[in-house]
Amino acid sequence: MSAQAATPLAEQIADFKAESAKHLPPDVAAIFTRQAEQLKAAAIPVGVASVGMPLPDAQMLDALGEPTSIYAMTGERPTVLVFYRGAWCPYCNLALKAYGEQLFPQLADRGVELVAISPQKPDESLSLKEKHELAFPVLSDPGNAFARRLGVLADARSADVRGAQEQLGLDLPATNADGTVARTIRWIDVRPDYTDRTEPSEIIAALDAIL
Repeated sequence: MSAQAATPLAEQIADFKAESAKHLPPDVAAIFTRQAEQLKAAAIPVGVASVGMPLPDAQMLDALGEPTSIYAMTGERPTVLVFYRGAWCPYCNLALKAYGEQLFPQLADRGVELVAISPQKPDESLSLKEKHELAFPVLSDPGNAFARRLGVLADARSADVRGAQEQLGLDLPATNADGTVARTIRWIDVRPDYTDRTEPSEIIAALDAIL
């Protein structure tokens, strides 16, 4: 399937929401619905990195658990960084699959790197990489240290949301890596609602405008 003919990510997410609503326990569905409404009403947090700011280097772990860094992984090449919550998040899975199929080939044609970052343990990241046959690096950001430095870290897990996730068998602390020449930022897209993802076409349009 070509990038032009691919189903938009927003449409895939809407289909997933409609289907999952049929199978979630009513009390769990109500909690997630309430959380989604709160996230949609939220503003972008103060302190988020902005265009023109230097991108700090950051220590990461690769999919095999070996130390690396953002700069070491990408060299001096233009790079698109994508933050995701983890392999347990179906919206992240949909997004990464779409980025692998629709975005990565277009970035490669332009000589641009694609790197996905999450707080998950390296073994979890490796499972995700294998699961979706991703051709781009998947890195672990222990403790969300890099995400916090960029101001894109938000805690969307209230007590009732944590309870709902546990009811579905999601043990997030067990999956996260912590148990819990400067590059320049040329474009950034931050969305408080984790079910709302940047379309591959939006990234390519922004990239082409910059390059």
